[in-house]
Amino acid sequence: MNALTLWDLLPKRRAKRVVVSRPPAKRVAPSAKKAPSGMQLRYEQITREMLTLHGVRVRKWRSSMSGVAWQVTYRDGTVSRLIESPKPKGPMSAAIFLHEIGHHAIGFGTYKPRCLEEYYAWKFSVDTMHELGLNVTDRVLERMHDSLHYAIEKAARRGLKRLPSELLPYVEPRRRAS
Repeated sequence: MNALTLWDLLPKRRAKRVVVSRPPAKRVAPSAKKAPSGMQLRYEQITREMLTLHGVRVRKWRSSMSGVAWQVTYRDGTVSRLIESPKPKGPMSAAIFLHEIGHHAIGFGTYKPRCLEEYYAWKFSVDTMHELGLNVTDRVLERMHDSLHYAIEKAARRGLKRLPSELLPYVEPRRRAS
């Protein structure tokens, strides 16, 4: 004899079929990335050469147009040269990258005060761009001026006694075009 359960006493219902409509899948091209152009290849080549030549390692490629350079000296005397900067893809990012490389090329602490070191790092950047045949745009030169003006103001706030003559053109803020 089969024992009935309460479930057996309930009337049988058909299960409702639920149809889920999904949007059609987006087609993605197998190779969505474009092959690098001539200038992109040139920027990549310059980047590799500069990093190798100056023994610098990139800690992080920044998405912003800012950078920093530093070095770490270990107990055994080895030195790690590091930067963070935007990856060179155009004149501005290349200038910032080369500016950070410039800090290592000229040597930390070679120039005092610090604003003079900034000047020589920018000079290295612009001179290197000219030597490599890269486009030094007006915007790059404006960025250099703004950066050096800021460095001078910062040094003045910190008690700078005498401004090096190389920095005299950057004392006044750049005049903005109206």
